[in-house]
Amino acid sequence: MKKSIERFCNREREFVYKFKVGSQCLELKVPLKFPVQENASHLHGRLMLLHSLPCFIEKDLKEALSQFIEEESLRDYDRDAEASLEAVKSGEVDLHQLASSWAKAYAETTLEHARPEEPSWDEDFADVYHDLIHSPASETLLNLEHNYFVSISELIGERDVELKKLRERQGIEMEKVMQELGKSLTDQDVNSLAAQHFESQQDLENKWSNELKQSTAIQKQEYQEWVIKLHQDLKNPNNSSLSEEIKVQPSQFRESVEANGRIYEEQRKLEESFTIHLGAQLKTMHNLRLLRADMLDFCKHKRNHRSGVKLHRLQTALSLYSTSLCGLVLLVDNRINSYSGIKRDSGNRNGGSDDKAKNADRNYLNILPGEFYITRHSNLSEIHVAFHLCVDDNVKSGNITARDPAIMGLRNILKVCCTHDITTISIPLLLVHDMSEEMTIPWCLRRAELVFKCVKGFMMEMASWDGGISRTVQFLVPQSISEEMFYQLSNMLPQIFRVSSTLTLTSKH
Repeated sequence: MKKSIERFCNREREFVYKFKVGSQCLELKVPLKFPVQENASHLHGRLMLLHSLPCFIEKDLKEALSQFIEEESLRDYDRDAEASLEAVKSGEVDLHQLASSWAKAYAETTLEHARPEEPSWDEDFADVYHDLIHSPASETLLNLEHNYFVSISELIGERDVELKKLRERQGIEMEKVMQELGKSLTDQDVNSLAAQHFESQQDLENKWSNELKQSTAIQKQEYQEWVIKLHQDLKNPNNSSLSEEIKVQPSQFRESVEANGRIYEEQRKLEESFTIHLGAQLKTMHNLRLLRADMLDFCKHKRNHRSGVKLHRLQTALSLYSTSLCGLVLLVDNRINSYSGIKRDSGNRNGGSDDKAKNADRNYLNILPGEFYITRHSNLSEIHVAFHLCVDDNVKSGNITARDPAIMGLRNILKVCCTHDITTISIPLLLVHDMSEEMTIPWCLRRAELVFKCVKGFMMEMASWDGGISRTVQFLVPQSISEEMFYQLSNMLPQIFRVSSTLTLTSKH
């Protein structure tokens, strides 16, 4: 039977297509190898381009080509089937062995015959954590996360201090060498010292990277084991030590500081909220918010200095393993392997969370503008998912359109939100995190209008993606923007979106 199959593979047939151009009758002949591996639409496009065919035959050629491939393929299948039957009849193939192979293949590919999947450890832990965070032990969980975060923050601070001292020392050494350049030292000596400095920095950074990775791994294992043990103890009502185990001890809190030694400060935000209805016939209600805030405020561990944990952190933890996740769009460059700018700032807020972008075995290939990668987080302040959207300097120009890669990237991000239960998403309205001189008032208004209109269109598409689920979209503008500009943007939003208005009903006496 294998011989018969091989006989019908890689057979060449000629596709012939006749058409007229004016009074001329032309004929296109194309040799095709069967089975055809290429998509018929792609093959049709190549033929149109390669032979410079007139556009008026495009549709008819595509239909004729698709029909030819389908008919010839069916003929091959029929010949193959006949050959297989003949092989069975002649005794070339063992009937019982063939039946066993079919039965095995059917059982392996049919759901009703498949073995039930064993529950994964991650799924079990998610259920356990969900139970505990909705129990009296929730504050204890958050306090433990807080202490872990403080430990990692201190390590990051020590790393930065040590790197700073190394660079300062190397700077002094390089200055001395440069003073002797052309006297007792040559360019080769300078290059050699620069190479030594670079190697020393790499060694120190690798040392700290390994230490941070090891510390977060230990924290993760300890935390998971403690959560499992606490959940088991909660099932035993006679456990006398349980109340002590979940008792909150504020005195154990250490005041957390940023890597540079400054305590996080909450800056004054400007905020406007709107309720809108979108959809042609079946309308869906969505919530929109316009905020003047730092993007990383949604990652920082804000805390009052008495208890160390605020309610919004609890809310984020309550929805961690749920169908109401929160996401944030961060604008980054195209280097996945870099660790600077907003990537570094975001990472320093992260503590011991599952950030795939900073692992030692990360992907070193660059990405294109409009593409993005995703990191998942379990202990940031207000988000569970970060979308790292790649943009270039083109976003600073005033002439981008709705087809710009950054805009299309937002569309793809919203689509991921629909398919992965992310119901709250925060977007940089101006597609920048910081203001610069060229970003004038007209520039801001044009950019905001473009993003508002595009996001509105994408949100209307959501109805076909998820069936019409109510969502919250937060538009963020940089903190350096003026209040006057903020309120101009606030007035623009209800003009683009259909904002729900309240009705006051009075009864007639």
